[in-house]
Amino acid sequence: MTIRAPRPDPFGPAAAPDPANLVCPAPIPERARVLLGHGSGGQLSATLMREVIAPALAAASPGGPLNDAAVVEVAGQRLAFTTDSFVVSPLEFPGGDIGELAVYGTVNDLAMMGAQPLALSLAYVIEEGLPIDDLRKVTESVARAAARAGVRIVTGDTKVVGHGAADRLFVNTAGIGLVAPSVTVGADRAVVGDSVILSGGIGLHGIAIMSVREGLDFEVEIASDTQPLNALVAAIVAACPDVHVLRDPTRGGLASALNEIAAASGVGVELREDAIPIPGPVRAACEMLGLDPLHVANEGKLVAIVPAAAAQAVLAAMRVLTEGAEAVEIGLVVADHPAMVTMRTIVGSQRIVDMLVGEQLPRIC
Repeated sequence: MTIRAPRPDPFGPAAAPDPANLVCPAPIPERARVLLGHGSGGQLSATLMREVIAPALAAASPGGPLNDAAVVEVAGQRLAFTTDSFVVSPLEFPGGDIGELAVYGTVNDLAMMGAQPLALSLAYVIEEGLPIDDLRKVTESVARAAARAGVRIVTGDTKVVGHGAADRLFVNTAGIGLVAPSVTVGADRAVVGDSVILSGGIGLHGIAIMSVREGLDFEVEIASDTQPLNALVAAIVAACPDVHVLRDPTRGGLASALNEIAAASGVGVELREDAIPIPGPVRAACEMLGLDPLHVANEGKLVAIVPAAAAQAVLAAMRVLTEGAEAVEIGLVVADHPAMVTMRTIVGSQRIVDMLVGEQLPRIC
């Protein structure tokens, strides 16, 4: 008979791992090919911009913080300029369609620089086989959205690609807007002590897209929040000409937008979980699907970071308008943990609110 030494207890002290060697499992970054996650608005998007696009454009770009639009001076006038491409599937969804999305998305990017939008371009990349009636319907929606936002469509382009070379219809828009001399808004202007204000409930757009794409049936229909925000921004600027930061939390959601601001300004942001408005149907859908509402896309909400002394005046001005009727202060800019966003939970603990890592839901805007 052979006597063997007893095996060490795998759960005992001898098998306990060295904490210094513990690592948190995370996706291995892809550096050779573009993934869907590179368009998520989260960490992969930031990496693509930081490591590939920005270095390649260094000679042609002045650098600086990445904002929703650029402000350039032309003949003594400060103009905001932006461009965006829209690739949503399906083309029509509860609460809107790709036409409205393109107009409002571009209008809102201009507004996030404190600008009043003036004019847009409109370009289509059309897949062969798209029904003419669908194209007509989208274009009519573009016209209605432009009228609602108070902007003109002044130029454009149309291209047709072969069947299978696109997903029915891609829309590109560019826009210009006028920035008042006294207004300076940017992702790098948040300062310690500022108030963080959110215009309303989050997560509606992303969940609305998912519901129709995946055939999910919720007890209450969830409609996208897509809407123009330029009138709301005008009210904010009138109440506080020294507004520091404006940002619409689209791809990557509220979490990614606030992380970008914290990094650009070199400050920390501390949120209060009980103050963040999450509509009941969105919360229920996220719990069922395992999603974080802070990562879900929005298309009709904004974050305003303003001096604390002006917060109540800004909230009062926002709440007069439908777009800001549910505006609420959700946190503060702090000196602690610079370039990081944290949240005080409803049980009193504190957790890190990180950017979206991969792709939560492709083709949403």
